[in-house]
Parts: sequence; C-alpha cells; structure tokens
Amino acid sequence: MKRYLTFVLLVACAVGSAQNINEALRYGTENLQGTARFQAMGGAFGALGGDLSSLNVNPAGSAVFNNSLFTISGSNYNTSNDAGYFGNVLNTKDNNVELNQLGGAFVFKNTDSNSDWQKFTLAFNYDLVNNFDNEYYVSGRSNQGIDTYFSEYAQGTPFGSILLQDDEFLEEAYLNIGSAQGFRDQQTFLGYYGGILDPETEDDTTTNYTSNALYDTVDQDFLRRTTGYNSKFTINAASQYKENIYLGASLNFHSVLYTQYDQFSEGGYLPNSEIQRTTFDNYLQTEGNGFSFSLGAIAKLNENVRLGGSYQSPTWYHLEDDFSQRINSDLADEDINFINFNVVNLFERYTIKTPAKATGSLAVIFAKDGLLSFDYSYQDFSNSELRPSNDPSFQTVNSQIASDLGAVSTFRLGGEYRIQQVSLRAGYRFEQSPYANGNTIGDLNAVSGGIGYNFGGSKLDFALSRSQQDISDRLFNAGITTPATINRSMTNATLSYTINF
Repeated sequence: MKRYLTFVLLVACAVGSAQNINEALRYGTENLQGTARFQAMGGAFGALGGDLSSLNVNPAGSAVFNNSLFTISGSNYNTSNDAGYFGNVLNTKDNNVELNQLGGAFVFKNTDSNSDWQKFTLAFNYDLVNNFDNEYYVSGRSNQGIDTYFSEYAQGTPFGSILLQDDEFLEEAYLNIGSAQGFRDQQTFLGYYGGILDPETEDDTTTNYTSNALYDTVDQDFLRRTTGYNSKFTINAASQYKENIYLGASLNFHSVLYTQYDQFSEGGYLPNSEIQRTTFDNYLQTEGNGFSFSLGAIAKLNENVRLGGSYQSPTWYHLEDDFSQRINSDLADEDINFINFNVVNLFERYTIKTPAKATGSLAVIFAKDGLLSFDYSYQDFSNSELRPSNDPSFQTVNSQIASDLGAVSTFRLGGEYRIQQVSLRAGYRFEQSPYANGNTIGDLNAVSGGIGYNFGGSKLDFALSRSQQDISDRLFNAGITTPATINRSMTNATLSYTINF
C-alpha cells in the first residue's frame, strides 16, 4: 500500500519556488491600514501624533495624547483585479472583513512642577499592516507551454540522478531528490514522471531533454489565490519635554501567515501530440515572526507649525515555508497522483531582512478649525536581504534584489476640517515602484476621505480609501515568460471607535 508522506527537511534552498525576490517585497511593504482617522488622512501623521496608528509612522505620536484612551477598528476590504493575458482581460473581486486595529494608551502627567518632563505615555497597538487575501484569474492562448518551465530546470540534469530506486515509491523519490539534490532536480523529476519531458537518450548520463507536447499555441487557464496577513504589535513609550518637544520609541513584533495556491491547466495541443491536457498546481504556506524598532521626535515650532522625524529599523523576519505540488497529463506515470498536497516539502528556517525607513513630516495647525499634514518617507529596497547570505541560492536572490530593486519615496498628504463636534477629512498617498524599471510593480496612487464625530467622552470615525496599482505577475518563476498584467484596485471602508478615560 502507498504511504503518504507529510514532510521532509529540504537542505537545499529552492530558488524559483518559495524563497525569492517576491518575499522581500511582500514582507517589506506595509499597506495603509490602521484607524479610520489615520486612513482618511492618507496616513500623514508623522508630525501630528494623537492617534494610535500614528505610531507606525512616528513613535513620538503617543506623547501628544492629553488623556488615556482605547481604540478599536474594523475594515471591509474589497479588491478588484483586471487581469490581462494575451489580450484577454478578466475581472476578479475579493471581499472580506477584518478586525484590523486594537490598542490603547495610558497617559501619566507629571505632578512635579519643577520637572521639565510634562507627561509620560505608555501605549500598545495591534495593526494589520498587510492583508494578503486576494485572487486573480487569467485565460489566454500562449505560444509558450508549461514544458518550457520544466525544460529550463531540466537541461543539464543527469537522467540517472532522477530515476526511481528499487522499492522506492514515487512520492518518496520526489521528496528524497528535493532533499538531497535540490529544487532543480526535483522539478526535472516531476517533469519526467509527469509525462512532460523525456531525455534525448536513455543513457543515464544524458543531460538534454525534449518536450512531449506538440503545439504552435496552447490554451492556458491560471488561478492564483492568496490568503493571510502581516500584523504588527507595538509596545511604545513616549514623553513630552517642556511645551514643544515630544520623544518616543517603539518595539514592534511582527507576525506573518501567507498562503498561495496556484492552479494551472493547459490544452489545445496539435492533434498529433500525445499530450492533450496538462494540469500543474502549486501550494505555498509561509509562517513566521519578525522584530523591528523605531525612534521618533516631534517639535512644535510655534502654535501652528510642527515638524517630525522618525527612523524605523530594518525588520528581521524568521520564516518557514511548506511547499507542495501536483501534476498530471496524458503521459504521466500511473502513480503520479500520489504526489499531491499531502506530500510536503518543508524548507529550513531562514531570515529576511527588509530595509530601514526614514520619515520627515510637517504639519500646520489652524487653531481648532483644522490642519494640514505632509509626510515624506524613504526606503531603499535594494538593501533587502535573504539569509543565511552564504547560501548559494540566497546569494543568487540577493544579487537579483541588488540589481532589480531600488529606492522608494512615499508622499502622504492629509487634511482635517472641524465643524463643532464633526470632523471632515481627506488624504492622498503616492508610493514609487520598488523596481528600478518601474514596470514589474507600478507606482501606487491612493485617495481617501472620512468623517468623525466627537461625543465628548468618545469618538466614532469612518474612512473610505481607494488605491490603484499596475502589476506584471509571472505565472511561474521559470519558463513561461509572458506575465499577467494586472490593474489592481483596493477599496477599504473602516470604522473606528475611541473611548477616553
């Protein structure tokens, strides 16, 4: 009877599968989340403070609070993808509701009249800094089949090194080859026993492979569904010095859960092709945690103008990947279905260091009537790094990061106008592409607006924000080179409730 294997430790890291340049961007980028007031004003809170989500920009912001408080926020996330592939554009929508922010601040006023330190604040805050729930679907007629994926890995792999051993089950060989020889040979094994490739000769030492699929063009359908989150729990301390200086520091503890399910099918081969239908699915799950710290200051130049500055350290993520695959075709081995999502590659724990970020801020306060605020942030993604850096596979990825990624400038502008207990808000955010070419991921533009009502002892705030970004997403990291072109729009509706005490 066949045995199902749940995992094996993969000593060799897998370039082109789990760990690659996409991870540095996925966990290094924080989408605009947080309280409704924070989102409505485009996140431009570096010189303002006075909001729990402002700690994500400047940890000195909690020193601005005049009293202790507690805030809770929930959001409805709506993502729309217009995905194009070989001239065919399909729309996919995803909608979900999350508790995205929860936190509180405790303000301790100094009763010593001789001290220059006016008050001291301790704060904690949970923010969902990135929501990974999303999916898109593409369908088109391509001139590159899935055989190009397996061929790119297979060429140069000795045929004898991927053959089943005596009394070895197919799923055992799949895992053993991955563990002992690495991802490249494992994919060659999958392509051969999946019926996609054959060696040019039956000689065990041959390293050249040919495709069993005959086509001019092929019909391809591809679904990518992602779920999960990147959350941040912040412990913050801040203080007000005299009347004009606010200083703060935070320790940030990150938690990551990410899943990616890719479903691929291909048909439309020539009538004389022995293969008429191929399916190839992949499933990735990443879990882990991270740590960062931040420092910041706010200065009141006068009653109307405030300046802010902050530094957010690199974030060090410690992650583990589970990766599984399944394949089938007309020529596949009769036992190919035993390689499925129950047969899991477990990679060694690894580290991603995302780049530090520096932010400068300016705010203008118009007495009790309202305010305008502006933030500028700088973050160089070419400084991202996968570790251990002496791993040959990670060295390849890090070289790609250094050459393909660049510095990102982010501009955030927000305003608020108060009419008695009612506050009207609006914001704008622009974020440069992290890619040096500016094409793989385009610039991000976002607008937002909101309203708040102050009941005296509590506040209720609502925000609506919408962002847009163009993305070129390759279906696979090898072989098929034509990407899906995605116009992604994200609309968030957030409601926050704050109680003062």
